Amino acid sequence: MDVDSVPTQAYRDTSGCTGEEFLTVIHSCDRSTLVGKRDYALLLLLWGNALRRNEISTLNVGHFDASIGTLEILGKGKLSRASVNLPKATVAAITDWLIARGGDMSANRPLFTSMDFQNEGHRLTGDGIYKIVKRLFKRAGIEKHMSPHRCRHSAITAVLEKTDGNVRKAQKLSRHAKLNTLQIYDDNRNRDQLSMSELLMDGLD
Repeated sequence: MDVDSVPTQAYRDTSGCTGEEFLTVIHSCDRSTLVGKRDYALLLLLWGNALRRNEISTLNVGHFDASIGTLEILGKGKLSRASVNLPKATVAAITDWLIARGGDMSANRPLFTSMDFQNEGHRLTGDGIYKIVKRLFKRAGIEKHMSPHRCRHSAITAVLEKTDGNVRKAQKLSRHAKLNTLQIYDDNRNRDQLSMSELLMDGLD
C-alpha cells in the first residue's frame, strides 16, 4: 500500500538547559551585592516570563508596577507595549534591585543598568544581557553554551514538560502568535525522549 509522504521540516534547535540547571544558576547569584541583585532579577525574567533580551533592555522604571505585579513590554515586532504578569518572587527581586540601586527613579529611567566601570548607570543593552547570561552559566559549570534566547527556549520547554505538552499553555508564556511554533518545541522535546530511549537500548540487536 502506498503511503503519502509527509513534508519534512528542517530541524530547529530549541534546546537549552534543564530546569534544575537553570535554578542552580539563579541560586548562585550573590544577592548581598548590587550586581547579584540585578542579575537575580534578570534571570527571573528570563526564566519565569521567558522574556527576550531586547524586551528587557528596553524597559524603563515606569514600565514596572510593583503594586499590581506587571511589566509593560515591547514584544518582538510590536509597535505598542503589552502587559505581562509577574510572579511574586520576580516583583520582589526587581523591587529589591531598584531600592538597592537608588538614584533617579524617574519613569523614563532604564529599569536595568550596567554596573561596569565604563558604563555604570547607563541602560543595560541586549549585548550586555547576553554577556551576563554567558558569564553566569559558565561560572555555574553549565557546559552548554547559553544565551538569553536559549534561556527562553529552556523556559518554554520546561512548561511543556510540566503540562504534558500543552502548547496552548506554553503559548501564554511565550507569547508566540502561532501555535505551530510551539509545536516545534514539543516535537524537539519528544525527539530528546527518543534519543534517551535509544541510548538505553544500546548493545541490543
